[in-house]
Amino acid sequence: MKRIMLFLGTNLAIIVVLSITLRILGVERILDEQGVGLNLNALLVFAAVFGFGGSFISLAISKWMAKRTMSVHVIEEPRNATEQWLLETVRRQARAAGIGMPEVGIYDSPDPNAFATGMSRNNALVAVSTGLMRSMSQGEVEAVLGHEVGHVANGDMVTLALIQGVVNTFVIFLARVLGHFVDRVVFKNEQGHGPAFWITTIVAEILLAILASIIVMWFSRQREFRADEAGAKLAGRDQMIGALESLARASGRPVDMPDQMAAFGIRGGVPQGIKRLFMTHPPIEERIMALKGMRG
Repeated sequence: MKRIMLFLGTNLAIIVVLSITLRILGVERILDEQGVGLNLNALLVFAAVFGFGGSFISLAISKWMAKRTMSVHVIEEPRNATEQWLLETVRRQARAAGIGMPEVGIYDSPDPNAFATGMSRNNALVAVSTGLMRSMSQGEVEAVLGHEVGHVANGDMVTLALIQGVVNTFVIFLARVLGHFVDRVVFKNEQGHGPAFWITTIVAEILLAILASIIVMWFSRQREFRADEAGAKLAGRDQMIGALESLARASGRPVDMPDQMAAFGIRGGVPQGIKRLFMTHPPIEERIMALKGMRG
């Protein structure tokens, strides 16, 4: 629920900023044709600019944000044999996956987890927690690294940004159309936009954002299966299954990762009831079953 509230809060902040920006720039006159109807073409362009703009700005700064929010130590010159092994393993897997060498890092956390982020296949970051390094065998860590390299090779970060951009666009567009309808048809306002427009727009933005997030979370869960397959191909299916089983033993612990980074980690929370619709990761048991059903 914390993730949902943060999501709603962010979207509410966006609609407030949009409203202020529209009034300052005078865009309302473009979207409101002589107090009669919306200029839908202009509104769609406006919604796309803001919808995709916010999504791709987040993507562009994702690696920078991850390093700071997670206090990631990026390995430039290995300080020990473990860091040397991490670099060599990721380099070998990146070569096999056909991507550029990602930055490799370690962050201090007892939570066994790892994540990948970045704005392209050739400009990414792969990081593992100290808790994961301590709790898994070398082969299992290799599988986790393969999982994260798989995310990068599959272009999951960019695809998520595109999907989020499309979703944002339609949320902004439909919310304003509903607000305009209520203002004109229900409250019979014939000039400009009254309070009914702004109230309806904000409420519709929140409700549509909740529904839209279900779509984004569904895709997030599907990409975890694909990343598991990548980890199995790069490090071996048994190693990937072993890594997931190790994560399952830690499933009772809270995920020690900021909400904005949770979708990029290998371990998610434990889904229950309707909350499952908003989970970034499928249950580990389902992921293990999917791997056991892989050919080869």
